[in-house]
Amino acid sequence: MVELAERECVPCRGGVPPMKGEEIEKLLPQLEGWQVVDEHHLQRLYRFKDFRESLEFVNRVGNLAEQQGHHPDICFGWGKVDVTIWTHKIDGLTESDFVLAAKIDKL
Repeated sequence: MVELAERECVPCRGGVPPMKGEEIEKLLPQLEGWQVVDEHHLQRLYRFKDFRESLEFVNRVGNLAEQQGHHPDICFGWGKVDVTIWTHKIDGLTESDFVLAAKIDKL
């Protein structure tokens, strides 16, 4: 099985149901530090030593998101970056959300 971080995000065209239950439970162990919230989105808080490091990480995540065509919500401040991912088109989780989370962790 190919690691999540090795895959590419696939644009969602809609019309598919969001992942639930076992589908989520199968992929979540492949991520470290991420939480599934209400079977709707993935969330993780990253910690850094100062504002500059947080900003640099946010910029790397932004560049990755543009490359993948899949964009997380990012909230950051001094020493922290909170990343939330879900597929807006279906208002829930797809495999691409897990792929993006794994790619972010590799940054």
